[in-house]
Amino acid sequence: MVSVTFYGGVGEIGGNKILLDDCGTKIFLDFGMSFSRRGRFFEEFLNPRTANGIGDFLEMGLLPDIPGIYRADLLEHHGRAPEEPVVSGLILSHAHADHANYISFLHKDIPVYCGETCKRIIDAVAEQSTRDLENEVVDFRIRPLYRSRYKIPPVIRKFHTFTTGKKFRIDSIEVEPIHVDHSVPGAYAFIIHTSEGPLLYTGDLRMHGLHADMTDDFGAAAKQAKPVAMITEGTRIDKKKTNESEQKIYHDSKQKIQRCRTLTIVDFNFKDVDRFTTFYSLAKELGKTLVINFKHACFLEQYYHDKKLNVPPITDQNLALLKPKRLTGTYSDEDYTDNYIKKRLHYKNIITAADIAKNPSRYMIVLNFWYFSDLIDLKPKNSLYIHSLSEPFNEEMAISFDRMKHWLAHFGITFFQSHCSGHINGDDLKELITMAHPKKLYPIHTEHSELFQKIPIKTTMVKEGKAYKL
Repeated sequence: MVSVTFYGGVGEIGGNKILLDDCGTKIFLDFGMSFSRRGRFFEEFLNPRTANGIGDFLEMGLLPDIPGIYRADLLEHHGRAPEEPVVSGLILSHAHADHANYISFLHKDIPVYCGETCKRIIDAVAEQSTRDLENEVVDFRIRPLYRSRYKIPPVIRKFHTFTTGKKFRIDSIEVEPIHVDHSVPGAYAFIIHTSEGPLLYTGDLRMHGLHADMTDDFGAAAKQAKPVAMITEGTRIDKKKTNESEQKIYHDSKQKIQRCRTLTIVDFNFKDVDRFTTFYSLAKELGKTLVINFKHACFLEQYYHDKKLNVPPITDQNLALLKPKRLTGTYSDEDYTDNYIKKRLHYKNIITAADIAKNPSRYMIVLNFWYFSDLIDLKPKNSLYIHSLSEPFNEEMAISFDRMKHWLAHFGITFFQSHCSGHINGDDLKELITMAHPKKLYPIHTEHSELFQKIPIKTTMVKEGKAYKL
C-alpha cells in the first residue's frame, strides 16, 4: 500500500511537510516552516524556548508529533527518550524557508536529497545566519542537558545532491527530479515512482519567468509518466494570467531609474538570481555601481560557482560591497566579529555610506527594509526606491510596510512597486494539471483549495494528519 500524509501546507501557503509511505519505505517531501502558524503564537520577542527542546513546537502545533524523526538532544530536553529514525530520507524541492527550515529538527541520520544549486543556497544561508533551533539545516550543535557536555563538535547533516533528469533511489523508491522555474534557482519538481505508479510533486513553480522552458520540461515528462496522483502547489490558483514578467520589471524600472538624478535604492530577495541579474544589468547599462551587503556576498559567491547561473564575481567592476557601521562607528576592522564579514574585509571594492553620499547618482544600492537605518548615513534626497517584492499579505507584513512608508516619506524618497511572482498563476496551473492528467489530485500550499474542484480531475480536499491511499 502507498499512502501520503500531509503535515503542513494544508489550508496555508508554505510549511510543506508530506510523508510518503510505500510499503514501509517512508520519505518526506519537504519539511518547512509555517510562517502563518508560527505567527499565531510567536513574534520577534516571544519565541519558542530552546530550553524545552522540541516541546514548544509540538505543543503549539508547529511540528507534527511523529515518532522516530526528531533529533535525540531535542527530545531529551522535552523529557523523551531518543528514537531511532523511521524515515529513509527527505527530498527537498528548493531552498525557501517554508520548505526547508524545519529540517533543523530532524534526526541526524535522515539524509537530505536536493539539487546542487539548492545546496549552495543552503550553505550561503548557513554562513551568514544566526544559529537557532529553526535554522540549523546544514549542521547543528548538540544541546545536551548539562553545560559540562557542551563541547561536543557539530553534527554535519548528510546531503546527497542531484541534477535534473538524474534518477536516484531511496530504498525501494525511485525518484526523477526535473528542474522548474521559480523565484529561487535550484528548484525541482519530481516524478516519484511508487509501487502503485508515478506520483507527481510540483514543489513551487511558475510559467511566466525567464526559464519557463524548465517548467515545460516537467509538464512534458509528467504527461508521459501517466501519473496515478499529483500533489500540486496552489498559491495563486485564484489569479488570472497577466503580463507580469522579469522583462517588464527591467523595462519599467529602467524608465524610473533614468528619471532619477540621485541615488537609486532597490529591494528584492537576494536568493532570486533572476532579480539580481535584472538590477545588475540595469546598473551596468546605466553606468552605475550596484552596491550589495556582506550577506548578499555569501549568496553571490555561491552562485558564481554555478556557471549555469552566469553571475559576475564579487570583484566585478560594477559591484561594490557596503561596509556596515558597527560598534565604534569608525569602520575599524576590529568592529566586526561576524565571520562572514571578517573573511571578506580584505576585498578591494568595499565602500561606506559616506562614500555613496558624496556622489549618489553613481550608485544603485540593494537595501532591505531591516537595514533602513543606513538611510540616515546615506542622506538620500529625491531618491528612488524600487520595491521588487510581493505586497504585504498579512497583518504583520502590513505593519512593517506602513513603517517602511514612514521612512521613505521622512527622506522624501519616491516609492515604486515592480515585481513578478515566483508562483504559477491559476490559468497556467490548470493547464499544467490538465496536461499531466493525474487520476487523483491533492492541492496544498494554497488558501483556495476549493477552486481546484472546478478542474475535471478527482480532487481531494486534504486534511492535515490524514493518510490518503494512492
